[in-house]
Amino acid sequence: MTYENYVYKKEVDWSLLTEGLTLPFDNQVVFGQILGRFLQRGESKDISLYLGGKAYNAKITNVNFNPRFNRKKDTLQIRYSKNGDLAKALQRHFFRSYNFIKSIRETRVAGNKKMIRLPEEYKEFLIIYTTEFDDSFVLETIAADDMTLFKNTIIGKQERLIESVFNYDIEDLSADILEKERTIKIRKLNKKIGDNLKLLYDFHCQICGVAIGEEYNSYVVESHHIDYFVTSLNNDSINQMIVCPNHHSIIHDTNPVFDRRQLQFIYKNGLKQRLVLNKHL
Repeated sequence: MTYENYVYKKEVDWSLLTEGLTLPFDNQVVFGQILGRFLQRGESKDISLYLGGKAYNAKITNVNFNPRFNRKKDTLQIRYSKNGDLAKALQRHFFRSYNFIKSIRETRVAGNKKMIRLPEEYKEFLIIYTTEFDDSFVLETIAADDMTLFKNTIIGKQERLIESVFNYDIEDLSADILEKERTIKIRKLNKKIGDNLKLLYDFHCQICGVAIGEEYNSYVVESHHIDYFVTSLNNDSINQMIVCPNHHSIIHDTNPVFDRRQLQFIYKNGLKQRLVLNKHL
């Protein structure tokens, strides 16, 4: 398994720590191709989940099994043995969130099944990547300490520099980020999310609709964080958009406001510019 594509970033919750998760895959280009040849609606398949180099057995089910609902978006469930080997491994990796949620569950009123939300400082994430095999997925964990370390690493750095590292794998721009093993997986995640969105838009800029370099059989497009990553640490797809280098430079030079409701940039000189392409925001 030499190549991995981003599938999903899941915030840790009790279900994930004990028995499984629901896996939407809206706008996941490569995963959608795999799913089409691997799992039809209503089907379940055995899969292998790799965590820390160890394989764990699980089952994936396409839960959109009733054709009368005519759902356009498929939703998957991944299930593994309740409190089995994989669940216990995840509990060890996410010990802070596990202990936090467990303590609340043990002390709250009986019958209270309200979902427990983790405070910001306890939030941890499981990342799922596809592999070259349809039935095998790689799991990576991002613990609260990893996020803290990464935040401390990028303090004071320019957003444009960090995004260049994410977009182009420029190894010599920020060695202190690249050489810390615990931060590499966060950098990798950012790049994989951006790479997936570039495929979704077929390397066209969401602002102008142009595929820069297309006539040369060269595709130059970049991922931009709407809320700057150096302050938000938000690498979710809904905080990224795909833009050409020209518009990316203009955005960072002029720092316009992005109106999410209208899907438009509002520049300081009064100019308003709506996105011409949008499949995910």
